[in-house]
Amino acid sequence: MGLLDRFRSRRSAGAGKAPDAESYLREWTSARIGVEAFVEPRTTVTETTVVFVAHDGEWTRRRVGNPKRATKLARSMQIPIYDVLLVGYPKRMRDHDARERALRKKVRQEEMLRQLREKDRDR
Repeated sequence: MGLLDRFRSRRSAGAGKAPDAESYLREWTSARIGVEAFVEPRTTVTETTVVFVAHDGEWTRRRVGNPKRATKLARSMQIPIYDVLLVGYPKRMRDHDARERALRKKVRQEEMLRQLREKDRDR
């Protein structure tokens, strides 16, 4: 066994385990209502991606390869599709992120307070 064989076997071992983007997006959409698709352009770091946003602002992002593929996927699922460069992200998505951020902050603060109370009790 060569030196590089150890690395190759690790990479190929988990290759088939991750679900592909299309099936994930179909499953995600079927569990939510009011889903819309927003195509993001290719960058130097990532290929074309699509963001699916539900009615409450919950969202998910996956790589799709190219805009035509994203359009084909959204049309096959009968959901509206938009170009992010033309329309931007929906406000409900930003609002959802702000609510989640505030919730995480509250949980952190409650945990810190709990730890302080335990520390005071132990004295």
